[in-house]
Amino acid sequence: MPDFKKTSSKSPILSARIEHWPIAGSFTISRGAKTEAVTVVAEVSRDGLTGRGECVPYPRYGETPEATLASLQAMQAPVARGLDRQALQAAMPAGAARNALDCALLDLEAKAGGQRIWTLLGRPAPRPCTTAYTISLGSPEAMAAATAKAAHRPLLKIKLGGDGDGMRIAAVRKAAPESELIVDANEAWTADSLERNLADCAQAGVTLVEQPLPAGQDAALARIRRPLAVCADESVHDRASLDRLRERYDAVNIKLDKTGGLTEALVMADAAQALGFQIMIGCMVATSLAMAPAMLLAPQARFVDLDGPLLLARDRDGGLRYDGSLVYPPEAALWG
Repeated sequence: MPDFKKTSSKSPILSARIEHWPIAGSFTISRGAKTEAVTVVAEVSRDGLTGRGECVPYPRYGETPEATLASLQAMQAPVARGLDRQALQAAMPAGAARNALDCALLDLEAKAGGQRIWTLLGRPAPRPCTTAYTISLGSPEAMAAATAKAAHRPLLKIKLGGDGDGMRIAAVRKAAPESELIVDANEAWTADSLERNLADCAQAGVTLVEQPLPAGQDAALARIRRPLAVCADESVHDRASLDRLRERYDAVNIKLDKTGGLTEALVMADAAQALGFQIMIGCMVATSLAMAPAMLLAPQARFVDLDGPLLLARDRDGGLRYDGSLVYPPEAALWG
């Protein structure tokens, strides 16, 4: 067993902090650009062991790092009284803060049990898998240049953003003729441009389009013939949001920051599969500590998008192993 971080405590102790991780260059989607990833890390320590979890507060859902940190600090007393993962699901709403704490509790559970977390949970052991690699939104020329540098990767995720997307995806396809392409519009299309943009993506041989229309304004997806698979992202959060999406989407993007942790994400993946949805496992731009729990969902996923650390200037020590686009399961010292 690795030499985990030590502490001496009879009751669990929860601590949390904000971290800043520079992005290599910038990361641009339809809602804007950023040059650093701001994450919040939760740690739960007990009996000489420490479990860790990392989340990314997302402004799209009204989250900030400061508010997320405060939410976690407010849970210090319940954790000290023995709050477990099951009780956590009702004690906090789904979102980034609960994700960090849920994953920290899971990590501690694995360390205390002396087993890998997938064994404790009775889930299939994750295997190395291919992750998508993201091409940021830009001009057709800039995106083609970025794509050409990544054309050796088998799966590319292309950020689109509205006007001119047909030219963007055509330029990307020309620059990467052999790669499988998935597209993420981040809610930037409209009902009027939907069919034209889907047709352009189909013409370019795109396999899947994520969240073309704004959440809550996606009814048009049920009224058209979709020429390729469409995946819900911002429109889907947890199990409760699945059933109403059945006529609109073919796949769902499960992100731990939306589900509020791995505990809900695993149950949600099972429910989504039972409803006939394809599964995509997604992430925010963050370190390997945020990616590691999501690896447990990879055996059920048609698409894995866990490239967050590849977009950073540097990852945390002991991070996931990436061999090109192949990502390996976490070592126990990192998580789980």
